[in-house]
Amino acid sequence: MHSRHLMQNLPKPSKLITSKEIADKFDISYPTVTHYTNMGFFKVVAKRGNKRLYDEDDVKDCLVKIKEKVNEGYPLRLIRDSLFKA
Repeated sequence: MHSRHLMQNLPKPSKLITSKEIADKFDISYPTVTHYTNMGFFKVVAKRGNKRLYDEDDVKDCLVKIKEKVNEGYPLRLIRDSLFKA
């Protein structure tokens, strides 16, 4: 196989995003980002100094699921339990 073909099959590298960038980009408050992190919705994948870094795609996917369930009337605790069942 050609190396070019192999490169096309690799997953796109994730963009890391800070808590403040999440709040700005997705129009949620900084305390909400912290709350979602503490509840386990958002996973901190790295730290740079005292800044928490998250995978932007994971955050986006999680927010879509949260918004969908909140609109259906589910509380965050049940949403978390349904999203992260073992």
